[in-house]
Amino acid sequence: MFELTIQISFIILGLALLLSFIRLVKGPTLPDRVVALELVASLTVGVIALYTVATGVADFLDVAIVLALTAFLAAVGFARYLEKGGPRDD
Repeated sequence: MFELTIQISFIILGLALLLSFIRLVKGPTLPDRVVALELVASLTVGVIALYTVATGVADFLDVAIVLALTAFLAAVGFARYLEKGGPRDD
């Protein structure tokens, strides 16, 4: 039962990643793409955390933490860039 739950979770996260990649490519505006990129990073952290639970190797949590912090800093940088008057399509 536990393995089935892990597999279903991987499928749901994979589907969510696919849909957010579509939003990342389609846009239509730069802020939409920034939000989609942040969602992709958050979902990737979720996949890494789920893989950690599935394998029992706790070393992957360090990778997830670094990715989450990097994604947060990138989102802050994009928001600051857009606030300062970067090119916007809306």
